[in-house]
Amino acid sequence: MTQLQFDLLGEIINTETSDTEKVLEAPVVNPSVKHVVCYSGGETSGIVAYEVARHYGPENMILINHDINPWVEHWDIKRYKTELAESIGVPITYANMPGWDEKDQFDVSVEAKAFKAGVHPLCTNRLKTAPFHKWLETTYPLDPETGRNDEIIIYYGFEAGETERIERRRRILQAKGYQSAYPLAEWSNTISSTREFGVNPPETYDIWKHANCTGCLRAGRQHWYVVYCRRRDVWEKAKAAEAIIGYSILKDTYLKDLEPRFEAMRIAGIQADEKTKAATFWAAAKRILGYRPKEDEVSCELLV
Repeated sequence: MTQLQFDLLGEIINTETSDTEKVLEAPVVNPSVKHVVCYSGGETSGIVAYEVARHYGPENMILINHDINPWVEHWDIKRYKTELAESIGVPITYANMPGWDEKDQFDVSVEAKAFKAGVHPLCTNRLKTAPFHKWLETTYPLDPETGRNDEIIIYYGFEAGETERIERRRRILQAKGYQSAYPLAEWSNTISSTREFGVNPPETYDIWKHANCTGCLRAGRQHWYVVYCRRRDVWEKAKAAEAIIGYSILKDTYLKDLEPRFEAMRIAGIQADEKTKAATFWAAAKRILGYRPKEDEVSCELLV
């Protein structure tokens, strides 16, 4: 892939076509500030990486990512992360959990004998949050006098409709002494897809709603139906984890108890993807399940 070139005015020149795009408006910040993009591998974080690069320059950026066990992180998510980073000219900085390539969300949950820490999935803390905090505290420690570090701004791919999520994250980071920004919600005229500069989003979006782990512990029944149909190996490991821990991943039901109904749905030909609208999916499933479960699924971003 041809690397995009950013000139000193913040414009982008595509070296294949020589097309030039005007820089978009963004807050003016101290030139010494480092811009840290929390780069999950989802398309929204990829868009943010692109926008930050063209506003502030790739030389002033850090793409921070957590590598996830390839057994549960799709290979095309890894392709996307690498391709986009190469395109904007910013290497990925990894803040990984020790043993990330051997352990997945089920392994860390079994080790802790729990799926959740408080209200949040424990795996998010082990795989993402704790390694990020360690990197942050080591690389950009707080000033002992002010209790702050204004040398960096931390960027997230939260969207305009996620107001409460944005404000919660902003408050938490402010309390920890760091600034944060949310370009998709706060900047005008951002691009809508990384396809606009030649990087195709992960093919997982053809089936899954988010670029999360397969067998996401934050997901609802529709996600787990897709896992049952498409990744029976992940399904079986999740069932085993439930048996060891003695608690269910989903609220009020174990996966083993859903299995007969999911098998009936599969035989009936109910589409196994998360792209089908929930209302359509559950209208079909209700004929077999006899009810529509309450779904509570969110993107698995880094939690702080």
